[in-house]
Formats: sequence, C-alpha cells, structure tokens
Amino acid sequence: MTEVEYAGNRQHDTDDIEEPKPPQAFSSSAAIVFSCLGTVVGTGNIWRFPRIAAQNSASQGTLIFLVTWFVFLFLWSSPMLLIEYAIGRYFKKSPIQSFRKAMGDKFVWCGAWVTSVTFLISCYYSVVLGWCFYYVYKTIQLSATGELPQAEPESQEIFEAFAEKSYWPIMCHGLAILASGACVIGGITWIEKANMVLVPTLLLIIVGTYCWSVLNKYSDYGIKFLFTPDLEALQDPRLWVDSASQNAFDTGAAMGLIVPYATYMTRKHGVVRFSTLIPAMNNFVSMLCALTIFSTVFSTLIQTQSTLSRTGIVEIIKQSGPASTGLTFIWIPVLFAQVGILGKILCVLFFLCLSFAGVSSLIANFELTSLTLQDFGIPRKYGTPIVIIATFLIGLPSAMEIEILRNQDFVWGFALMLSGIMFQLLVIKYGVRKFQQEVVNDYGEKDWRLTIVTMIIIVVIAPLEAVGLLAWWALELIRSTADEAPGNRWYDYGVETFVTVITEWVALLLLLLFVNVLVYYLRPSWMREDTDESKYANGDGQFELKSSGAYSRPFEPGAVNSAYVNSNENLSDVKY
Repeated sequence: MTEVEYAGNRQHDTDDIEEPKPPQAFSSSAAIVFSCLGTVVGTGNIWRFPRIAAQNSASQGTLIFLVTWFVFLFLWSSPMLLIEYAIGRYFKKSPIQSFRKAMGDKFVWCGAWVTSVTFLISCYYSVVLGWCFYYVYKTIQLSATGELPQAEPESQEIFEAFAEKSYWPIMCHGLAILASGACVIGGITWIEKANMVLVPTLLLIIVGTYCWSVLNKYSDYGIKFLFTPDLEALQDPRLWVDSASQNAFDTGAAMGLIVPYATYMTRKHGVVRFSTLIPAMNNFVSMLCALTIFSTVFSTLIQTQSTLSRTGIVEIIKQSGPASTGLTFIWIPVLFAQVGILGKILCVLFFLCLSFAGVSSLIANFELTSLTLQDFGIPRKYGTPIVIIATFLIGLPSAMEIEILRNQDFVWGFALMLSGIMFQLLVIKYGVRKFQQEVVNDYGEKDWRLTIVTMIIIVVIAPLEAVGLLAWWALELIRSTADEAPGNRWYDYGVETFVTVITEWVALLLLLLFVNVLVYYLRPSWMREDTDESKYANGDGQFELKSSGAYSRPFEPGAVNSAYVNSNENLSDVKY
C-alpha cells in the first residue's frame, strides 16, 4: 500500500495527529505571556484603575471596592478570557467569524457587538495614550528647563492647560494611532519582539515606583485608607457595576482582544492555564498602581496641607480632573518631584513606559479589527490603514472635548457586561459539554483541565451577574438622578445619564441586527466560502480554512497532508 493510499483509508487517532503550525506563530510561551500582558497591562491599570477606585471610595475607605473587584476576577474576567483563548485557538478566526462558526449565520451580530464595542473603546483609548505621549515630552521639557510640579494645584493646572485648553490632544491622538498601526502592519513578529522588551521594562519601573512611594513619609495613611472597609458601600449598585466593568477593562475580558493572539497559539499552549495566570498577574499590577497613587496623594497632601481631613483628601482625589480622569497625570509628577534629579529621570521613564504599554494594548485593538477585515477578504495592507483612519476620526471628538471622553468611557465601559453575555451565549448555543471537551480539554495538550465548576460559572453564575448588575445599576441610576439639575436627570441627554447610555447601546444594536439580516439573505462570498466541518474535519476539531491569509492552515505542496484527510472521502476531494 502506498503512502497516499494509506493516508486516504486509515482511521485517524486524534492523539497521534501533530497539529500543523500556523504560518506565523509565537516563538515561545514567554512570548505569549508578555504579548498577552502587553494587551492588558497599560493605561487601564495605571490611569483608569486608580481613578475608578477613587470614585468608589467611601468615607472610611476603599476596601469594599477592592474586594468586589477581586471577586469578579474569578467570577467574570477569567472565565470570559478562557472562552476567548479557546475559540481563538480552535477556530483560528476573528470574533465575528468565530461566533458564526459556533452559533450559525443568524448570530453574526453577537460577534459584531463584541468587536464594535472594543473598537469604540479603542477610539477614546488612543486619546489617553496620546496624553501619555505628551507627558513624555512635557516631563522632558520641565526637567530640562525647570522643575517638575511640586504640589497638586500646579500639576493640575498643567494637565488642564493641555487636555482642555489646547490642540495637543488631537495631535497626540493621531501620533498614538500611527505608532500602533505601524506595528500591526508588521505582523506578530514585530508585536512579539516589542512586547518582549517593553512589558518587562514597564513592570520593573512600576515596581520601582511602588517601592519608592510606600517608603515616603505618611504614605501609610494612604495605604490604610485603601484597605479600610466601609460596609455602607455595599449598598451602592454603581460600585458593583464599576467593579465588574473595571476588572473586565483591566484584563480585557469580553473585549475579544485575546482572540486574534490566540489564533497564533497551538494545542500545546494551555488556554486554561493562561486564562487564569495572566489575568491574576494583570490585577496584581493594578493593585501596585493603586497603592502607588494613593500613598503618593496622602503623603504629599499631609506634608503640604496638614489641615486637611481624610475626607478632604479623598475629595481632592476624586476631583483630579473631570471624574478624576487626570489622577495619574497629576500625581505622578508630584511624586517624582520629591526625588530631585533622579526623580526627573524616573518620571520621564515612567511616562515613556506607560506610553509603550498603551501602544501594546492599542496594537491588540488594531489587530482585532484588522483581522476582522481580513476575514472579510480585505488584505491587511489595506485593512490596517482603514482601521487607523476610522479610529482617528471617531476618536476625534474625545480628543477635542474631555466631556465626550467621559461619556464614551461611561457608555462603552459598561457595555463590556453585554459583551460578556455574548460570549456566554456562544458557549450555551455551541453546547456546554461540547465546548468543555471538544474545544478545550480534548484539543489541548498538557493544560489544566476545564472543570464543571468553571462551566457552571460561565453558563449560570456569570449571566446572572451581568443581568442582575445591569438591572440594579439602571434602577439606582434612575432613582438617584430623578431630582438632579436639568441635563443630569436620568431622562436627559447628558454626559453620564441613563437615557444616553441606552440610546447609544440601542443604536449600535439595531445597526448590527440590520446588517446581520442583510448579509444573511445576500450571502456574501465570506459566507459562501465557508468550511464544511464534516468534509474537512481532521479529527481534532480543526478545519482547513479556504480563505487565504495569516490564519489559514497551509498544505504541504505536492503531497497529501494526512492530518486533513477523512477516511470516508475520495482523494480527489482532498486539498493540496
């Protein structure tokens, strides 16, 4: 019997099949860890987490927020990331196409919701990244020509002059997009090499900054406040929603960002292990950032304004920029100003590495959208420029007006809860047991087992969390703003009002449903040229992807690739 005849007639044993390696793949587990950390460790940890913690600080302390935020790591973020890792590695497609493969053509809108929400977040995220770029320039300028701001009022004046009274945010917004987009055009090789240098450097500076901040005089007051409970805070629904949405924002859970990177993973890369360890490492970084900021604020204010009470200090934290959007940018320069010449160098390095971390996160956002366009037949060399232009234009209002940025962060940060529901629906529609065994346990090698406890969290507890929290948040927002001034009532179109959020959500949902119905009946080429599972299954759940691109599985020229030959098909049907 010839080799070809044997390949055509033998029954496949999945344990003996060696998975063909994608044309581009991560070179090592370390590359995956740093690339995935680069996706999630950035301004969400250093800029957003401390300000969300400040907004949810009760009169006695912040511990209740920290506890609920930590609980949601295991009851929300880690399970959602597990789904992303698993479907990316298994289907080798963008979220939209992965949802279609798992749920059917009528559910394209679910994956489109995830992709759209993440894209809209990236449009204002690039504005914040632009702030980081500016502060690299500004701290170099201040260090060379004068001194860093010595107190909070001086530092806040610098921030407001930049963010609210100049055109610098627009230029920096564009620069941040161009820098990130250039790396996406270079592909996974450039992304991997950049993250292997930038992420470890960032982590070293964060740890160094933390060590210095906690050694300052009176810094223990800030640490004590951060870890003091106030049980009355449990009654605030926004604290619960902020805890869940911030943990999702922190880790990138339900944003679909991990799906593109997971397409570069093989069955030897453990998705259960990665979805547990990387979010935990990410949240540890967030805690270090919060400790750094709070200890710095308390230490500085107690020494410079000794008559302030604890309540007064907390109010100043909450007022550091609109909705404390400038918290990190105001207090980090003040911290380093206490160290003299070394402080100037560290301050520049801090914002430089924060910029690098933001770039690595924005790269993941661009990779998600570029991969989506590529799955629809638009080559990367054309798709990436489209993404760059669209991100700049849609993010332009947030760069021009900080109140718009507040609105976008409020609306789409909470929308991550709905994105999580979409991923949960995918598992339920695909089949709970089938997902657990076929997509994760049987497909992976040398990975931790996906247990029934985690599956219960995914299909029972997490959906109840999302629905319950959103309902509680909506009712409380309506109740608490009913008697507010015009423009801030729940039925007014304001910056952070209920009707504004619902209007933007419904508008996006109706648009996506309309497009889904349209493509369902028009059957574009990317729907017609789909893979037939029964025909191309190789026994381990993987298929030949007919469309060309970085994510399709190649066949060895001139020979039958036995991993793709089904024992019941004719050799004439086999792709070469």
